[in-house]
Amino acid sequence: MDARSTRERIVEAAVELLAKGGREAVSTRAVSAAAGVQAPTIYRLFGDKQGLLDAVASHGIAEYLHSKTTRERDPDPVDDLRRGWDLHVGFGLEHPALYALVFGEVRPGAESPAQRRSAAVLAGMIRRVAEAGRLRVGEERAANLVHSTGRGVTLTLIGMPPEQRDPGLSGFARESVIAAITTDGPAGDGAGSVPAAVTLRAQLDDLAPLTDAERGLLREWLDRVAAAGA
Repeated sequence: MDARSTRERIVEAAVELLAKGGREAVSTRAVSAAAGVQAPTIYRLFGDKQGLLDAVASHGIAEYLHSKTTRERDPDPVDDLRRGWDLHVGFGLEHPALYALVFGEVRPGAESPAQRRSAAVLAGMIRRVAEAGRLRVGEERAANLVHSTGRGVTLTLIGMPPEQRDPGLSGFARESVIAAITTDGPAGDGAGSVPAAVTLRAQLDDLAPLTDAERGLLREWLDRVAAAGA
């Protein structure tokens, strides 16, 4: 059996153990027994237990990210962001152990591959809002606010007994965040300098007459305008 198929078998065994018993169930001994391999094989393929958990997280979240990136986009990027939020929370409630593995543990200065992939998808959604002239704060701040609030709401709901969950909590938080980061219409007369700066910042790559150095300088200026008005 080749190394790739052995790796997949180990990851799939760990995913099943995680779904049934949570993170505590994903021990090296349990995974070895479930996958029919020796413990040294796990260390050889994944480095350590954290490497295995990162692989499990990436495997488990791949389907969720696929559903977010292949679905038909809403013509309104703000409504598309709403749908993305609902998908995120729904995924967490459907797969609580996996969600807690990916988003429940903070490692200062470190970001797992699954977290990076999820952040990239969110950044793309925020960029669409910015390109449409609907973002009132910088893209990075908007993405961080959406991510941190959505993650907090999801983990809070996961931690509650299902019968005690507030069914309107997620929607209330979602609309509060969207109101904080978006405008009612495209940036234009009377919208203020920050939305205009954020919109132009999102469109920099399309400003063909500028050199890379000029584009970099303009990017710095626009970031400063956005940050000053936040």
